[in-house]
Order: sequence, then structure tokens, then C-alpha cells
Amino acid sequence: MRGDVRIVPLTDNQERFYDLKELWLDNGSVLPIQSVKMHNQYVLIKFKGYDDRTAVDALRGQMLSIPRELAVPLGEDEYYTADIIGLEVYLENGDYIGKIVNIIETGSNDVYVAQKGKEQTLIPALKRVVKLIDLKAQKMVVIKEEELEVR
Repeated sequence: MRGDVRIVPLTDNQERFYDLKELWLDNGSVLPIQSVKMHNQYVLIKFKGYDDRTAVDALRGQMLSIPRELAVPLGEDEYYTADIIGLEVYLENGDYIGKIVNIIETGSNDVYVAQKGKEQTLIPALKRVVKLIDLKAQKMVVIKEEELEVR
């Protein structure tokens, strides 16, 4: 009613939204932040100039981001979601599985969803399963297919 936007955060640190002054839309537009509140698993953000539901409807379904230089530094063997989405996935023998189209957060470990045509392969984000992530080559190598869930 007041123009708050409910955001599903793709960060492990939701508290960081309190420190941000603005967010970016995919088209490059910058949205200045007026206020931030937490509500369950969502972040509620009020953008300056968006004062009612009609105004924020134009933002529905769009991806919000920050420039890479404002991102929280990662530890060893950690990756940003944006870097994993789009990677081409191969088995150790070189067979192509598909492209990462989604990441499911399960609580215990993430699950990468690779898609090739209509077939999806679920890949647990575990070191024993994911043998290589090469961001420069946009490639992921995983263990043999018998240990992955294909649907």
C-alpha cells in the first residue's frame, strides 16, 4: 500500500541491505533506497519516488543488483549466484549435461539445476560432486551421471 517492495534476497547476508544506499535494475536504472525492513525471509524496501502500489508494479519480477565492487568478499571455494547461473555443465568424461538455470537453497547445501532441452539435472553443490568450477571458461565439471538426479 505504501509502495514497499518485497524482495527475495539472493544473498546469505540479508543485514547488508541496511548499508546500501541504492540498487540497480537490469536496465541500468538506479533506485535510491528510502528505508529497509526485514520480514520473515523477505526484505521490504521503500524506494524514493515509489509511493504506492501502482508505482512499484513497474518493478514486479525484475532483478535488482549491486555493482560487483559493493559485493561482500567471498571465502575460498565460494561463488556469487550470478557467477554460477549460466555455467555449462559437463561430466568428468566430457559429456554435456546442460546449463545452470537455477540454484535451489535446501538448507544443508545448495542444489544446482542444469537444463538441456526439457531435461533437468539436479546437482548437489558439494565438493565430492562438483569437481571443477572455471568461471573464465564458464564451465563446471561434475561426477558421473548415475549419482545425479535427472528429471
